Amino acid sequence: MTQVRRILSVFAAAALLASVQAFAAGAIIDMKGDVRVGNNPALPQQKVVSGSTITTGIGAQAILKLDDQQQIVLNENTTFRIADFRYRAAEPRGDRAVFDILRGALRFITGVVGARNPNVVQVRFPQATIGIRGTDFMVALVNPAYVNVISGAVSTTNAGGSVVFGAGSIGQVPSASTLAAPISSSALPPAASSAFSNLAAAQVTPAVAPAAAGSATSGAATSGATAAPSAGVGAAVTFGIGAALIGTAVKDSTTTTRH
Repeated sequence: MTQVRRILSVFAAAALLASVQAFAAGAIIDMKGDVRVGNNPALPQQKVVSGSTITTGIGAQAILKLDDQQQIVLNENTTFRIADFRYRAAEPRGDRAVFDILRGALRFITGVVGARNPNVVQVRFPQATIGIRGTDFMVALVNPAYVNVISGAVSTTNAGGSVVFGAGSIGQVPSASTLAAPISSSALPPAASSAFSNLAAAQVTPAVAPAAAGSATSGAATSGATAAPSAGVGAAVTFGIGAALIGTAVKDSTTTTRH
């Protein structure tokens, strides 16, 4: 009987492993230092699933690659959660990509989901929610929060309204009720500047190009991207420093649309 139980346990464990692999959201493709998935130390190439929380310790870093080729770089002292990720290559209508950064800093590089269905992608943090538009960007939570756009554009939305930041822009998000605003790199506090430098140096591949440029960029400067948490609150503002937003010329670096 004991032998039978052992055999059944082996089969159960194998079935659980197969289930996790079948529904995996992605894997940790590179890591250094103390990286954990939940409460357990992470392993190289470890699979992660929707609902997983990944944390990094002092001096640590982790690079995640999701099933749609999206990449996420976690800086040291970061807590990140894959809140809801769904991807099937042949089922674009089922796409979903919602992530939470609870502490620290990260870099986010668009994958297939972000290219073909940008409206379903959200990166949430205490001060705001970010929507993407074919993008490579970074976020640092240093009280307040800071957003740094490497390529593409992002919308930053909270109770104060929506702001779109184009490539080369840096934004500050003071609170969940205050509209984000552009700042210069020289205005970044040392902690945010250091985090962005570390994340920018990570070895990643470029963001996936949008499947249809019009779906990700049409009207970028005037429509405001994600709806504000309270409909009709605030304004949609666009900032592009050193470059036009994708497919949109930016006059005097700002465009404002009142709702």
